[in-house]
Amino acid sequence: MTDFFEGIRVIDVDTHLTEPPDLWTSRIASKWGDLIPHVERRGDDDCWVIGEKVVLKPGIVSMAGFDGTVPDHPATYDDFPAACYDVDARVAHMDENGVYAQVLYPNVGGFGSQSFLKLNEPRLMLDCVAAYNDFLVDWAKPHANRFVPVMALPFWDIEASIAEVDRAAKIGHKAVLFPSQPHDFGQPALCDPHWDPLWAASQDANLSISFHIGGQDLGTLARRGTGIGRRANFARTSSLAFIENSKGLAELIFGGICHRFPKLNFVSVESGAGWIPSLLEAFDWQWTNGGVRNEHPEYELLPSEYFKRQVYACFWFERESMGSALELYPDNMLYETDFPHPTSMSPGPQTPALPPREYAAQALGGLDPVVIKKVLQDNAARVYHVA
Repeated sequence: MTDFFEGIRVIDVDTHLTEPPDLWTSRIASKWGDLIPHVERRGDDDCWVIGEKVVLKPGIVSMAGFDGTVPDHPATYDDFPAACYDVDARVAHMDENGVYAQVLYPNVGGFGSQSFLKLNEPRLMLDCVAAYNDFLVDWAKPHANRFVPVMALPFWDIEASIAEVDRAAKIGHKAVLFPSQPHDFGQPALCDPHWDPLWAASQDANLSISFHIGGQDLGTLARRGTGIGRRANFARTSSLAFIENSKGLAELIFGGICHRFPKLNFVSVESGAGWIPSLLEAFDWQWTNGGVRNEHPEYELLPSEYFKRQVYACFWFERESMGSALELYPDNMLYETDFPHPTSMSPGPQTPALPPREYAAQALGGLDPVVIKKVLQDNAARVYHVA
């Protein structure tokens, strides 16, 4: 059988690293005691704990190959595939699946760095962010050309954020993780000029901005007690979480961020992409219908044109819905697997997921080879500076 990835350096733009149990305890001053994020065995499960509070069960985010479906999950680190947390095992997994490079996202710190707020100690919060960013570069170092580290950000402190962007860029980070709805966490809205110094610093450092789903407060979306069942509720919440990122895209464009920072790239991560054409069609129509250019004559482009210039979306399981997205925006689509999360292309016996090569062959096989290479390699290489 022909290797569908042959001749392409596939870049997987959304994967997660299961943080090792000693990540923070080995790097943070012991004076903070149990406030330092650490792992404890609670019942049958390994759990990430801050103080006395469980903040994450790592098994829920380390489900590659698991014979079950959420909320069931492997219990302990001994039950996780080594590729979840070991760099050499990860590279072997990538080689087996024909993936050249991976972009790395966190779990414990939150998909918008918001979980660090649970520490409730400003100095410790900053130290934990820096420790994570240092760890990620150190972890990837044996195979540095195969990984794209994405930095955590102390977004609750604008001056500290700007300083950390400068520091993280110098040690090898290629992108900035940012919550698409920072107002959910008591901060100014995404379009507020409060953030302009951060956008400027990121643009100057040539780092893109990543809006990963879950970088919002999904508490209302993930409501319980609905009577529909845990599995149905998880499926509902996960599906709707994709669309939450549309709110961030609206802020970027209607709030003038793309206009003010024309060389800054933004990536909507793990949100899917099939819905992008419909959203942008609505943006363009309402932009004209509402007379936005009369209010902002400096905005020289339509929303879809700003998107084409500097915004990207990721896909990993869609089929029929991707036709328009790939036809209209071939230069803005990125491929991901979400390894090793519950919705990843890391098939377990009870999931519909397919291995990367097989999915790509089925979903992209009829496309122009130029487009295939763009979405599997070239677009991501441009955004993340992968040689």
